[in-house]
Amino acid sequence: MENRLKKMADAARSALRGASDLEELEETRIEYLGRSGILRELQQGIRDVAEELRPRVGKLINRTRQELEKIVEERRRELEEQQVYERAEENRIDVTLPGRSGYIAGRHPLMATLDDMLEIFLGLGYNIAEGPEVENYYYGFEALNYPPDHPAMDEQMTFYLGENTLLRSQTSTVQIRVMEQQKPPVRVVVPGRCFRRDTVDATHSHTFHQLEGLCVDEGITMADLKGTLIAFGRGMFGEDTRVRFRPDFFPFTEPSAEFAVSCFACRGEGENCRVCKNSGWIELGGAGMVDPNVLANVGYDTERYTGFAFGVGIERFTMNRHGIPDMRLLYSGDMRMLRQF
Repeated sequence: MENRLKKMADAARSALRGASDLEELEETRIEYLGRSGILRELQQGIRDVAEELRPRVGKLINRTRQELEKIVEERRRELEEQQVYERAEENRIDVTLPGRSGYIAGRHPLMATLDDMLEIFLGLGYNIAEGPEVENYYYGFEALNYPPDHPAMDEQMTFYLGENTLLRSQTSTVQIRVMEQQKPPVRVVVPGRCFRRDTVDATHSHTFHQLEGLCVDEGITMADLKGTLIAFGRGMFGEDTRVRFRPDFFPFTEPSAEFAVSCFACRGEGENCRVCKNSGWIELGGAGMVDPNVLANVGYDTERYTGFAFGVGIERFTMNRHGIPDMRLLYSGDMRMLRQF
């Protein structure tokens, strides 16, 4: 029995100290010291030893167990320290390597288009004005010459926050605030978010961006409006761009017009062109001469001053400019789309 115990102890010492990782150490420990291990089997064999030798063999088995358990703990600490070191080496940063350059973000196509539009009007002598997105009924409709039964006032068209509070449906509300605080001449453009109860689809959204322009002075005519929009269209789409006016109606302008520019893709030819749908023209927004009632509401002398106003959707400009088929792509945050610009 003692010889068997000595041989087992020598083999166990060698195996435990030679374990290369924590998993192998645990397997070796179970093999020799587990409940069904070799040492346990030897311990159960004491019953076959002469009675006078049992105390001695029992003590020898206990000492062997204690010695082997001590070896297990020592080897476990060594392997854990080794594991920490190896992980540190794997994660070590080589400070001599060149740095990794991150992705440099570009301008969002919507904001890039707006910046280019503003740059054109700043060059024409316009100032930039801003106003609140949450408006009251007066600035949202009444001051803009909307009749009391106009469908735009309906709750199905406008976001109402209270009886007299609403989200602006156009940036025209700011032109009233500007004229209340400034005497003519007035030349401003108003960029900003607007809100309407539109069904979201490829060409509509409940939240969108608009750029409104306003010019009020003595002797302002439709010819000035057309000249301004021609300069704007050529600045955006090229020097050969033409502008077309068609009669329309808006409560705050009279006369009013829908304006379009010649298609920049087919150069106005309209043959097999997906951008303008074979028409040769791209509709951009509404325009017209400021209604005298609007000027009178802010205290302007309508016998002395006239003005024009126009408004364009920035999303539509962006989509036409870059050939984006679905407005929702502009709001998706999909980097696959945005990194193209």
